[in-house]
Amino acid sequence: QVQLVESGGGLVQAGGSRRLSCAASGRTFSDYTMSWFRQAPGEEREFVAGISWSGGRTSYTDSVKGRFTISRDNAKNTVYLQMNSLKPEDTAVYYCAARRSLSHTIRVVAEMYDSWGQGTQVTVSS
Repeated sequence: QVQLVESGGGLVQAGGSRRLSCAASGRTFSDYTMSWFRQAPGEEREFVAGISWSGGRTSYTDSVKGRFTISRDNAKNTVYLQMNSLKPEDTAVYYCAARRSLSHTIRVVAEMYDSWGQGTQVTVSS
């Protein structure tokens, strides 16, 4: 298990950008697939983006492709989500999640992940 703390959420205008950060501690960060999920009011938690332990593989949900970029800096034990061209429908609580994996497989099911951050609210105004 690793401890995850998200930051960077807040209020942003539609069309704007925001970068979320997730700082990890407690275990070897490079052994984990890292992903971002989000949950809007009344909705189930949704996979947004994931990145393999090496950074060599990424995956995105269709609605954010071309707008969001996930990256990681293993030396800093941090994963990022750069969000551009934000839309009101991106409004949600964003969660960082970790899954121990030594492969490049990226899982998109929340139940497959071992550790979760507390979430950070992103609100996009129209």
